[in-house]
Amino acid sequence: MSFLKSFLPPGSAEGLRHQQPDTEAVLNGKGLGNGTLYIAESRLSWLDGSGLGFSLEYPTISLHAVSRDLNAYPREHLYVMVNAKFGEESKESVPDEEEEDSDDDVEPIAEFRFVPSDKSALEAMFTAMCECQALHPDPEDEDSDDYDGEEYDVEAHEQGQGDIPTFYTYEEGLSHLTAEGQATLERLEGMLSQSVSSQYNMAGVRTEDSIRDYEDGMEVDTTPTVAGQFEDADVDH
Repeated sequence: MSFLKSFLPPGSAEGLRHQQPDTEAVLNGKGLGNGTLYIAESRLSWLDGSGLGFSLEYPTISLHAVSRDLNAYPREHLYVMVNAKFGEESKESVPDEEEEDSDDDVEPIAEFRFVPSDKSALEAMFTAMCECQALHPDPEDEDSDDYDGEEYDVEAHEQGQGDIPTFYTYEEGLSHLTAEGQATLERLEGMLSQSVSSQYNMAGVRTEDSIRDYEDGMEVDTTPTVAGQFEDADVDH
């Protein structure tokens, strides 16, 4: 096919992770022959015995997986979906205006199948693909992590521009509540009041706050007593 080119295979300088000989390449159901698959950090490449082949850039690869479904394809293989056109579809032409408009709405997709003669190598091929793909994250995924909401322009609000949020006092807030809302608020305040009061006397144990409140409400005689003597009490020996 016209897109097959002659080039040197990737080596250690390009981060070669896996090399799989005797691997058949299939593009959109059409066999390209047997060759060697090179899975490198820089790109995914395949070369046949004559030195002709192709390379796939990782940002264009939208999906890769190990396919073991013999109903979909008669042999287990490494499936790779690419967002690009190859072969006869990639030849330059002058399309009609109607065809050009329809092509704008359809993203080009090419399906590659790499079928090794040794199917036990599929796991190693898949792992190498995952590692290399991770080195080329999708820029759109990184942009999606950014906050895309409206920013609060402090300077504009200080100058009286833009929408200023509305704040209410407690009494003003109550006036905006419905009768049902006010009843709910009163019930919640009552529950909160009971919860606070229960903190001061739980199972007969006084907390530090309850002792402090008790001392504030009563006069405490702090006059020291003589050791061994008890005030206001008779001790029966």
